[in-house]
This record gives sequence, C-alpha cells and structure tokens, in this order.
Amino acid sequence: MTDTVPRTLGRPPLALVLPAAVAAGLLVIPLVTLVLDTPWRNFVDELGTGAVRDALGITAFASAITVVACVLLGTPLAWLLARVDFPGRSLLRAAVAVPLVLPPVVAGVALVTALGRNGLIGSVLRDTTGVTLPYTMTAVVIAHTFVSMPFYVLSVEGALRASGDRYDVVAATLGATRWTTFRRVTLPLAMPGLMAGAALAWARSLGEFGATITFAGNYPGTTQTMPSLIYTTLQSRPEVARTLSMILLVVSIAILAALRNRWLTTP
Repeated sequence: MTDTVPRTLGRPPLALVLPAAVAAGLLVIPLVTLVLDTPWRNFVDELGTGAVRDALGITAFASAITVVACVLLGTPLAWLLARVDFPGRSLLRAAVAVPLVLPPVVAGVALVTALGRNGLIGSVLRDTTGVTLPYTMTAVVIAHTFVSMPFYVLSVEGALRASGDRYDVVAATLGATRWTTFRRVTLPLAMPGLMAGAALAWARSLGEFGATITFAGNYPGTTQTMPSLIYTTLQSRPEVARTLSMILLVVSIAILAALRNRWLTTP
C-alpha cells in the first residue's frame, strides 16, 4: 500500500530565507518604484512627441532586422556547432559566447576596429566602394546583431542538442540529403528553441545601448534608439526618462509573458 501521508521537510532555514528576500527585493523594488514614479498623466503625450516616435521607429526597425539577421545567419551557425565535428569547434563556440560577457562599450570599440572608417574591413570597404558604416542605420543594426546573435545561437544550439541526431540518421538512411534533413527534420524539431532564441535576440536588441552609441552614435532621427534617448533625456528631464523607460519595461514584460510556457513554469 502506497504511503499517502504528506511529508514535510521542515521550516525553511533563516540563513536561506533572509538572503533570498534581499535578492528578491533588489530585483523587484526598483521595478515597482519605476512604475509608481512614472507620470502616467503625460504618458500618452510623451509617446506622441517627434523624438519619441523617431526613436521608437529606429528601435523597432533595427530590432526587427536584427532578428531576421540572427535567424538567417545564426541558425546555420548553431547547426554547425551542434551537428558538425570540426577542428576548432570548441574555440568557435567560446568566441560566439564572448559578446555575452563583453562590456557593451568594448563591443562597440571592437566594431570600430573592424568596421570603422580606418578599421580592418571598413577601410577596404571605404576604398573600394566609398561606403562607410559608422554613424548610420546600418551601424545600428550591426551593433544590435553583434550583441544579440549569441543569445539566439546558444538557444538554438541547445535545442538541436536536446533533440539529438537520431532522427537525422534515420532520414539519411532513407536517402535524404543533409540539406533536406535540415529543412524537413532538424529545423521543425528545434522550432521551440528557435522561437525562444528569436525572442531573446529581439529583447536584447531593444535594450542595446553601449555598442550602439559607440559605433553608430546618438543622432536624433538617424541612429538614436530608445535606450539612447532615455540616457540623453535623463540628464535634463528625468520624469520623461521614466516615462520612456516604462515603454521598454512593458515590452520586456510582454516578452516574458510570451516565453512563460518555456521558462516560467515548473515541470
């Protein structure tokens, strides 16, 4: 007969409860105070200003193109890391993860050294085509993609590894080419990871600031994104900066809500 008496593990130790409460407060209280201090009466009016509309448009466009770039470029890279054994794979995986821990300003400096007017690639591009990338909308997209790509690649690679390659092997024994297997078998199985990675890349792009302002500048109507506008506005109109911050907070909460079935539920 199965024992149905509920078990108890005892009272949670105070040595764990207290630091847990401090950690929760550190994460929750600033968000609550931001909501409470936001001048909601002016919320709609601020959304209608030209600077905010321009910044929102640039941010929305850059984040959308960033997600497309991550999907088109990051999916093959994630597949390569998960399915192909080649010399230097571990080193490449480590390089992909570096932007996750790299300070955003350093990421911007790295982009300048590579794609700036006098950079390794930028100087060649300037001399051959006359095109310069810094301080343009293209620079915004490149900066966003640079810092967002690792979130997408690692998420998709994890999904590919979790699904395993046994179905790929079965498809190969049935005569499918590797390209057909990727399209018909591998990609559908990894779709939840792909969608989660795309959402993470989009969220990271929305909040990107350091690399963008270093590589693309902060020119209103051209390269000024929402985080850059918030930083600029905070110096002179902090109440407006709080209103603008609420916009990104609402978007972040919406992203978490979209991902709740993947990360916010317990098995």
